[in-house]
Amino acid sequence: MSDQRPATLEGSLRLGDGFAPEERAEIIADWGRLEQRLRSFREGQVELVLSVKERDTASQRAVLDIRIDGFAPMVAVSTLRDLRAALDDLRDDAVRQITDAKNRAEPARNRQLRETEP
Repeated sequence: MSDQRPATLEGSLRLGDGFAPEERAEIIADWGRLEQRLRSFREGQVELVLSVKERDTASQRAVLDIRIDGFAPMVAVSTLRDLRAALDDLRDDAVRQITDAKNRAEPARNRQLRETEP
């Protein structure tokens, strides 16, 4: 068994344009569901870049770029005006996209066995 540590938000998340470094801890604390989803990957295998354009305006656009070794790049986007709601939207979309990508990559035979177990 490998002694590799699992990927974490702390090690994977980089704040891009529109965010101050002091906001990072709160974002990580609020993204526990995404943290759980990342645990199935190894440390260093995941890169997340969070940015926001035109922050606090009607045309605000929050983006989470997701790069995971072995998977096609993914992008979660939210145009919700409330930044807190936009961040929640990004988190939920990222969890969905990562789960979908893992399910597509998993061999059908293993997926069928897992779905029929009690």
